[in-house]
Amino acid sequence: MNNFNEVEEGMISVMHSEHCSYKSSRPILKAFSQIKSKRVLIGLEQDAGVVDIGDGYVVVFKIESHNHPSSIEPFHGAATGIGGIIRDILCMGVRPILLLDPLRFGSLEKPHNRWLMKEVVGGIVNYGNCSGIPTLGGDIEFDESFDTNCLVNVACVGVGKVENIKPSQVKDVGDLLILVGTTGRDGIHGVTFASRVITEESEADRPAVQIGDPFAKKVLIEATLEAIETGFVNGLKDLGGGGLTCATSEMAGAAEKGVEIHLEKVPLREENLSPYEIMISESQERMLFCVAPSGKEAISKILDKYNLSYACIGHVTDTGRVLVFNNGTKVADLPAKLLSDPPVIHRTSSKPKIREISTSNVYAADLPILIEKKLYSLLESGNIASRRWIYTHYDHEVGVRTILKPNVCDVAVLRILGTKKAIAVKSFGNSVQTYLSPYDGAAGAVAEACRYVASVGAKPVAMSNCCNYGSPENPEVFWEFSESVRGMVDACKVLDTPCTGGNVSFYNEDEENGIIIKPSPVVVILGVLEDQTKAVSMNFKNPDDSIIAIGNTVTRLDLQREKKTIDMIVELIDKRLLTASIPCSRGGLGVSVAKMCISGDVSALIRIPLIPSYDHMNEYELLFDESHSRFMVSASEDNTAEIIKFTKQKEIPARIIGKTNNSQELAFVGNFSNTLDTIRFHLPDLKEKWEKTFPSMLG
Repeated sequence: MNNFNEVEEGMISVMHSEHCSYKSSRPILKAFSQIKSKRVLIGLEQDAGVVDIGDGYVVVFKIESHNHPSSIEPFHGAATGIGGIIRDILCMGVRPILLLDPLRFGSLEKPHNRWLMKEVVGGIVNYGNCSGIPTLGGDIEFDESFDTNCLVNVACVGVGKVENIKPSQVKDVGDLLILVGTTGRDGIHGVTFASRVITEESEADRPAVQIGDPFAKKVLIEATLEAIETGFVNGLKDLGGGGLTCATSEMAGAAEKGVEIHLEKVPLREENLSPYEIMISESQERMLFCVAPSGKEAISKILDKYNLSYACIGHVTDTGRVLVFNNGTKVADLPAKLLSDPPVIHRTSSKPKIREISTSNVYAADLPILIEKKLYSLLESGNIASRRWIYTHYDHEVGVRTILKPNVCDVAVLRILGTKKAIAVKSFGNSVQTYLSPYDGAAGAVAEACRYVASVGAKPVAMSNCCNYGSPENPEVFWEFSESVRGMVDACKVLDTPCTGGNVSFYNEDEENGIIIKPSPVVVILGVLEDQTKAVSMNFKNPDDSIIAIGNTVTRLDLQREKKTIDMIVELIDKRLLTASIPCSRGGLGVSVAKMCISGDVSALIRIPLIPSYDHMNEYELLFDESHSRFMVSASEDNTAEIIKFTKQKEIPARIIGKTNNSQELAFVGNFSNTLDTIRFHLPDLKEKWEKTFPSMLG
């Protein structure tokens, strides 16, 4: 039997926690490694994925969760989630340029959920704006299953030169380990807290939530990037979950090396921290540099210039062990691999009973009234309503890279300075669809995010994901997770978007009420636009443009059809044939065309019977069915014939279903059974409905 001391037990405990070890998910996640791409320079094995976008530039991106901390302490939980994901990008050697925030809350009818949302947004505002990185994208869902466990997923994207990429591992024996930042007692046992369900006692875990400092992060970013330029930095690792234990053991384990560190040298912000506390503290704004000995002076000068606290706390060895000393006394001696590569658990899974959601019958005689009520109710529902209340809190202009603004685009589109290129990034997930069918829902999330990216003209090239579920010890939950991964893997194979990394968040359930969150895989798709001037937004631009529906109305996902349609849209935009483009998403075609009108302040008339469909569907179904593989686009009269000809060559259904105009109305013409054949919506009324939801509920 191994006799570990307190420090060693603490180190093993944090590294063997579900949050750090992925002991339940690793056997399932390995399926992502099947998908290869020449673009992916670093994939699943590092802190963040590295994608080659050409011309010597790379994009680094990743998504993670900060769910448990945000459910207990939403402001600081969300803020430090942003801080952590920024460091994941920074430690790969590139500048973070973009933040996204996929969020999930319970019904806003409940005061607690309104408070959570306001505090989460406030935390993101405080950290993102002050760190100088624009928050330019995300998505949001509301569902009663998130009442106790709100989900705060955060993604970050960075850009840099390929030669500056740094691995999250040590390099040569004798290299120095320089710890930047100060260590305190905040965040101790954070990963342990994140590896269990929320209970009545969870309020006591509030001290496990870290406290961030965005101004310190801004300085840390600049100092780190300048240090990398010296050429002396051989490896980098941020200190997040698991703290110094995680950083040292993972850097050593990845390189088959060892490290020796001395805790009395660690810069502290509080007195009398024990070796146990120092090793597992998750204090924010810290980085561990692996530096060539000849570069110690140069790196020190840079850190001094930025007035950062730092110390050389150890060096790299060939022992394969993590040796920890405190004032000359050895306090821990463990194999690096014991910490960084813990054993996995092969969980059992079982398929739950068939799940359904209630639907109401639609009668032909009621169609005009039902369509009118439905469009209004969808536009003001939390899952579709305008996100203006959220994004106007964020600075989405900082960095002078933003090409398309949030009011005319649901995708983050940023220029790559010094090139003609742009990147497009979209996060997406649909918990209801995944609840009904984990495979189809997760595969559909990948497809839908790819459609969004393609709608601005960018080719989807890679994916990161955050898997949010209940306890893996529940066989039904683990089946949901396994099926979701299988769906994402299959979608990524067909759509050519290899997974470069991500995060798994288990134990999102409420023990007191027995509520488990709906399975919620959230994906982030990266797209590349070779010519930034070709980017297309969703808003109608001109009267008398043709409105074209592309793709058939059929609910079942077909990945091959999806790939063909996405590729064709990218080609159409590359040829500069489209004036506006949007994927049919939540709320179907009806909501998509309403958003195009509202965002452009341009009216439209739509002939519903012309909408392409496989089967006979009534007007209500044609407008609101959430079929995959569909886009709404507009084009000038001169380009319309060429577009239709092109879609026929590609064997993709497309029809001209209407035209834009200046009537200040969105009108739908249909074959209704009563005398009313046109349903008219006053455009200002639609806009008012779409924009009022969050301001009216959140103030």
